Amino acid sequence: MKLDVLAVSPHPDDVELHCGGLMIRFADLGYATGIVDMSRGEKGTRGTTEDRKREAAAAAEVLGLSERLNLGLPDARIGACETHRDALLDAIRRFQPELLLVPHEAVRHPDHGATTRLAKDAAFLAGLEKIETDRPAFRPRQLVFYLTHHAFRDPRPSFIVDISSTYSRKVGAIKAHRSQFHDADSTEPETYISRPEFLEEVEAQNRYYGSLIGARYGEPFVVREYLSIDDPLAHFAGDK
Repeated sequence: MKLDVLAVSPHPDDVELHCGGLMIRFADLGYATGIVDMSRGEKGTRGTTEDRKREAAAAAEVLGLSERLNLGLPDARIGACETHRDALLDAIRRFQPELLLVPHEAVRHPDHGATTRLAKDAAFLAGLEKIETDRPAFRPRQLVFYLTHHAFRDPRPSFIVDISSTYSRKVGAIKAHRSQFHDADSTEPETYISRPEFLEEVEAQNRYYGSLIGARYGEPFVVREYLSIDDPLAHFAGDK
């Protein structure tokens, strides 16, 4: 099906962490939304592939997604190669999103940086008619980069979305990935994101960005192009 918004996630749970609030807002507004997971997260310290598959499906329900597709690319080995790029290109042509959300390259995990490069290339090349596949050419109207936990204050966001009304559900979507986050009963090794403090840090980040726009919670985003505003007064005044 055609989607309005498609978010690209290096691993299951990345979108939930970094732009889950916005994805829920889109669904609440009636937009068709989806996620393309680049890998199954099979190299992660905690959880099995089957665990992560079930968790991703549960999170998709919380997010209100219309579609969730896993490309099955090798975790910890996502690279800027034609095979990986073309898999994402095909997904873009399949879902024809107007808006494509991708991770910003200011990241810790190499799969995230590779996904950023692949997504930028695939989004452009998907619009070239002479690149022939089983699907018609299509290019998203806009690429938007979501900031991750490791891009807390750099770079400066282009805009911040108020997610106060969706924050609790965002947390629910994150916690659907039970194997990855803190569980006092788990016997698996502790990781950076399974620390009890990690979700508190996520909340602190969302509270910080929310405070910059006078909201309780916010999520930051970056666009590379200059934004055009036809009526600055209407834009800044909003509904009265």
